[in-house]
Amino acid sequence: MAKRPEQPGDSTRAVHAGQRGAPESDAITTPIYQTATYWFRDSAELKAFQEGKLERDEYGRYGNPTWRAAERKLAELENGDEAVLFASGMCAATTAFLALLPRGGHMVVTSECYRRTRQFIDEYLVKMDIETTVIEPADPKKLADALRDDTVLFFTESPTNPYLRVIDVAEAARVCHARGAKVVLDSTFATPVNHRALDDGADLVLHSATKYLGGHNDLMAGAAVGPKEIIGELRKAVGILGGVTDANTAYLLLRGMKTLGVRMARHNENALAIARWLEAHPRIRRVWYPGLESHPDHDVASRTLAGFGGVVTFELDADLDGTTRFIDACQIPYLAPSLGGVESLIEMPAIMSFWDRTPEERTALGMTDSLVRFSVGIEDTADLIADLDQALRA
Repeated sequence: MAKRPEQPGDSTRAVHAGQRGAPESDAITTPIYQTATYWFRDSAELKAFQEGKLERDEYGRYGNPTWRAAERKLAELENGDEAVLFASGMCAATTAFLALLPRGGHMVVTSECYRRTRQFIDEYLVKMDIETTVIEPADPKKLADALRDDTVLFFTESPTNPYLRVIDVAEAARVCHARGAKVVLDSTFATPVNHRALDDGADLVLHSATKYLGGHNDLMAGAAVGPKEIIGELRKAVGILGGVTDANTAYLLLRGMKTLGVRMARHNENALAIARWLEAHPRIRRVWYPGLESHPDHDVASRTLAGFGGVVTFELDADLDGTTRFIDACQIPYLAPSLGGVESLIEMPAIMSFWDRTPEERTALGMTDSLVRFSVGIEDTADLIADLDQALRA
């Protein structure tokens, strides 16, 4: 028998991590523990638990064996000490901010950031007198200039939404740690298959597990992964704030993560082929995909990512009406928000997320009327390209 490698591959870890040899059960598939509370055998056991001498579950808001298994799996996939689950990716982000930012603190964020995350920062964190400096992504000099003595953390996505800017996490960590600031990274688009940001120096990694980790558009959850002390703060916070997931969702997430390695390989393959095809098409004005040499962060992406992801953003040589005709002519991808499932999804950010803004406001935000975000699924590459071709002809 060949010697087992010290670091198993992505798919081996995705299948077995957090479940094999787990204490809850000898079942290959972790059971759904459908309970809200747990009983103690006697007062002595309760006292031992309260004194920290016994590890066990007490109440469903603080722990459940099913989602503990999902947390162990994700922590191992990300090379983190621990992970904690949340009810959604937004809940993971908001809880992290509330747990890590003191009143009157300062944070740095990138301009390309999920709309609702920015909304929470602008409308809610301001009530805690937290100041925010916004910088362009992927520029270490602008990051260094934005840091202050009271800067607590730098928050960014990588790749970002929708232009897929890629952060040099190791350089960002070097700059931030020299000033005493933490690096918090939303790695939803990358997944631990394409990038393990903790290995590059990030202090905390966030995920919308609704996307690639679940992978089937059938659950909603969030997660944070990092060192024990930071995750401990977040676990305490979610127990108070109450944004926990449930056993059924954790079960679906466990099942989804088992195929993460093979799914991401297909997402990466499909998206790169489609990005190259789109870039050569005369009806396409521009394509943003880190795997293309034309992308501004291609060098960083090639150096730091194991794969370029399953999202392709492109701009048609058309107006709003022409772009909507293209979208409506597509037969394989669903016109829907979100991303990361096995099914391809397509959307126009101008209509899907920014229709409440004027055309001028959308343009100022970089959301032109001809911009399209394509979450590439795991369908056959030739079928997806043929569908895009006929839609562009329409």
